[in-house]
Amino acid sequence: MKKYYLENNILRLTVADHGAEMRSLVRLSDGKELMWQADPAFWNRTSPVLFPLVGQYWKKTSYYAGKPYQMSQHGFARDMDFSFLGYGGNDQTENHNNELWFELTDSASTRELYPFHFRLQIGYRLVGDTVSVYWKVINTDNRNMYFSIGGHPAFGCDLKHSFLMFEKDGDAVENSIICNIIENDGSGCLSDRQKTLSLSGGCLALSDELFSEDALIVEDRQADEVTLLDDKKEKQLSVKFDCPLFGVWSPVGKHAPFVCIEPWYGRCDRTGFGGKLEEREYGNSLDPDEVFFGSYQIRVY
Repeated sequence: MKKYYLENNILRLTVADHGAEMRSLVRLSDGKELMWQADPAFWNRTSPVLFPLVGQYWKKTSYYAGKPYQMSQHGFARDMDFSFLGYGGNDQTENHNNELWFELTDSASTRELYPFHFRLQIGYRLVGDTVSVYWKVINTDNRNMYFSIGGHPAFGCDLKHSFLMFEKDGDAVENSIICNIIENDGSGCLSDRQKTLSLSGGCLALSDELFSEDALIVEDRQADEVTLLDDKKEKQLSVKFDCPLFGVWSPVGKHAPFVCIEPWYGRCDRTGFGGKLEEREYGNSLDPDEVFFGSYQIRVY
């Protein structure tokens, strides 16, 4: 595994070629590490890229053209080595030396799990107090390609003394956030139940109990920015996105010292889903040679 770095006078970013995963984000003014450092006692990842699956298939199986495909939760990209494309130089952004770009292409082994030819490019750009994360998916197949993609960044914090603030279009979300809940049958798939989280000034107090039913899944674009606050409700960092849904997660019952704020284009299946890849809720489709481009931003205070 090789690591690559971007640094300015505010932040130092570290990204590994394995999984094209962000491994560290340090605020230079006080040397504070913002990212969770993958202690396996709690969770051995920091910010995996979720592709071509976000969450889990119902019964761990999806079907395309009548053939079953099985894949582990959140897909295979997070566990594969990406090629390093270089610093800057991508046709969706200006050519800057404050960017890192990585690429994963399909192979015989990926096509056993997922039937399409593709190119997946992951980019990181550091400007001032903000890291932008870019996702570029290119369909190199001769048929429509179906996929999900998402982020899973984990940020260190004390759950008992931290808050999340939810905003939409620059304003605090009033009153509540409605979350969908994972079924408690071990499937990793969505139940029909929902949980309403009451907010005060757009803020929600974090706790271990909040995640007693696994991840909180927030659909319908209820918020487009989530900010992590300390015990004094001072801003530590924010995650801003233009995604149809997002997740908030910390491991169940582990008293883990971190929280994940996860922008998603896709999610797990509902329990009882029929299984066809092209019919998955929140799935994305690309025509041959078509390109998908998405992003999210992490701002440090």
